[in-house]
Amino acid sequence: MFRNILFAALAVIAILAMAVLLPAQERRSRIDVERYEIDAEIGLNTQTLAAKAAVRFVPLDDNTTSVLFELNNALSISRVVDEKGVQLASSRSQQDFSVRVSFDQPLTKGVATVVTFFYDGRLTGSEDSPVYGIKFAAIKNDFAYLLYPARWFPVSGYTTDRFAATLNVTVPAGASVLGSGIDTSKDAAGKKIYTLQFDRASFPGSIAVVRGGGVPVASEGVTTTLYFRGEEAEMAGAYGTEAGKIMTHFTSMYGLPPSANLAVVETEAGAPNGYAAPGVVFLNPRAIGKQVGVKLLANQISRQWWGVLLSPSTRNHLWVTNGLAAYSEMLYLEHANGPSALESEVRETAVEALTVDNVPVIQAARLDDYAPELWALTASKGAAIYHMLRYVVGDENFFKTLKDFAKENAWKPVATDDLRKVAETLSQLNLQGFFIQWIESSGAPEFKMEYTIFRTQKGFRVMGKISQDLDTFRMPVDLKIETEGNPEEKRVEVVGTSSEFAVETFGKPKSITLDPAGRVLRFSNQVRLSVAIRRGEQFAELSEFGDALKEYQKALEASRLSSLAHYRIGELFFLQNNYQSAANEFRETLNGDIEPKWTEVWAHINLGKIFDITGQRERAVNEYNQAIRTKDNTQGAQEEAAKYLKAPYERQRRNDTA
Repeated sequence: MFRNILFAALAVIAILAMAVLLPAQERRSRIDVERYEIDAEIGLNTQTLAAKAAVRFVPLDDNTTSVLFELNNALSISRVVDEKGVQLASSRSQQDFSVRVSFDQPLTKGVATVVTFFYDGRLTGSEDSPVYGIKFAAIKNDFAYLLYPARWFPVSGYTTDRFAATLNVTVPAGASVLGSGIDTSKDAAGKKIYTLQFDRASFPGSIAVVRGGGVPVASEGVTTTLYFRGEEAEMAGAYGTEAGKIMTHFTSMYGLPPSANLAVVETEAGAPNGYAAPGVVFLNPRAIGKQVGVKLLANQISRQWWGVLLSPSTRNHLWVTNGLAAYSEMLYLEHANGPSALESEVRETAVEALTVDNVPVIQAARLDDYAPELWALTASKGAAIYHMLRYVVGDENFFKTLKDFAKENAWKPVATDDLRKVAETLSQLNLQGFFIQWIESSGAPEFKMEYTIFRTQKGFRVMGKISQDLDTFRMPVDLKIETEGNPEEKRVEVVGTSSEFAVETFGKPKSITLDPAGRVLRFSNQVRLSVAIRRGEQFAELSEFGDALKEYQKALEASRLSSLAHYRIGELFFLQNNYQSAANEFRETLNGDIEPKWTEVWAHINLGKIFDITGQRERAVNEYNQAIRTKDNTQGAQEEAAKYLKAPYERQRRNDTA
């Protein structure tokens, strides 16, 4: 009996030992890709790509016997060869788009080698994307776009391993190729070969194929060439003008950009709203819209610095560039529309940032590429952190930090510490605690304040205490004291869970506001309400209605009168054909705080739809008329109400299958 138990125990230990050893044996060998030499032919009519990609890389580990690349699953590899043309063994995993190339003899650490891939396939845009639900590559009859995230060429160290590239792209006569770097072209048997050479280490692997010339627009000394199709073509002038303004402003803030001028290319529906490559910005037609998407354009143009000029050394440092791109949007709006525009953006960004409060920023690699949580953590929270850093070090030091950071790290990968060192040098402050708190830790404080007012011989003294739950927290926080005379302001260093303060005033204090400008990323009752609603919206977008309802109910716990929370719950019930419950929630919407204002008009419209569905036309007409009386035309509300005054709303049929 004892012997059987002993053997069983030894077997378990052996299995556990293997579990520990296997990951070490199967760990990817690290490499540094230096350069690509790619010859590719794109067939627009056939929607095909045929390519040869020579990859020059340096092994970073001893005894490297295999290396791993990523390649789009729609592309089939015919062979992989070494520098001597000897075929190498390769295997593919469709699950993670990977290709493993194996060598007969271990590669020498630090010595460059070249591996050449031969591959082809169709890229129509309907294939499985490396990022589910987002198109990064498509070849059509009259245009094509092949973006780096599509892995249309073998990729190692996605978004972190910088490389140079020479691309020779053959296209049908009459088509042109756009991409990064110096371009030349030559005719070849009814076709045209474009050569794009980019000799700096960056991410130059995104191209577009267009028919016809672009529209050059000169603005503030910058020439932007726009390649828009169809209805979007009429927006080229406006986008080019705004692009020049944005480039000029960012150049004054960050220093010279990698490319003096830009090309802006339209992709198609289903592609990312925006994507930036060296010298090129790609925009989704829906994102282009009927008015210039200033925030999106500013974000993508800023990535010429924060992504092209420098980039994160690992995906755990994505916040450095994603946060700066998001904050650049806000800085441009502040420049164009004044401080109030910045304050509004800061509030919205804080809500988005706090939808993810259990993952430290420095652990961003845990999250999927392009996931909403990744953007909330690295872009929104990243932007909030930059805003707080600006507050801590002061405007002059902050903007000098950004310019010096770009200059000192041009054409390099960067980590959080690289930014911290520049900020500390200029501000002469020890910022280690700041970065540990906001980058390496999760959560955010929720302040509570209590105070007493005393009369003194010279006026009044306010003595109080600020408390919050994070024991390691340290951050300066402003107080604004409204008095019968001029307001008084004081900065309090909040350290730990409780910090006392005292403020002398001449006039009698009437009210005290903590962090009046909202500079600290923190929870409050209103923020918790907004965060819960935003989380609910995220679940609803994924049709996860049960989870969405739980979040909206959390919002109502913060404020029973939240019209937006009631409205969102009403929407859920309406989508599930639970019309009585939906009607109840839309009524509660109208009995609530009517924030935002549009909830009123749309609550009336939805009540009208419910009454039409349930055969109560007279009551439906009354609701549509009340909607029109609000005169609120948010998202075409007035046209919607007028439409159903003329003809009743009909219940939408669903294609349910057994």
